[in-house]
Amino acid sequence: QVQLTESGGDSVQPGGSLKLSCLLSGDKFSRYCLGWFRQVPGKEREGVAGIDTNETPTYEASVKGRFTISRDTPKKTLYLEMTDLKPEDSAAYYCAAEPIGLHRRCSDYVEEYTYSGQGTQVTVSS
Repeated sequence: QVQLTESGGDSVQPGGSLKLSCLLSGDKFSRYCLGWFRQVPGKEREGVAGIDTNETPTYEASVKGRFTISRDTPKKTLYLEMTDLKPEDSAAYYCAAEPIGLHRRCSDYVEEYTYSGQGTQVTVSS
């Protein structure tokens, strides 16, 4: 059973930075497409970034150039480094995982991945 455990959420001022981490346990890390989505109460999930098994990243337009997604296979950990944070980035952030299929391609729709964690809260406010 795959488990995802996020950490690193906090309250920061606009322009600040945070680094989120997500530990994957229960299965082989390299089998999974990984990503981050976020959600604000009353709104739908929004995919933020994804990374495939070749470490190729994709980003939602509003975070491109500010957020960096990465994965560390020996540590079985996914990261999201966030800089120049804005109030509109405030949300609960979730890491997500999907086993890569026989086609060896990862979906861009991170918010629909099969597995996700409990979330970590990011609040950007002055």
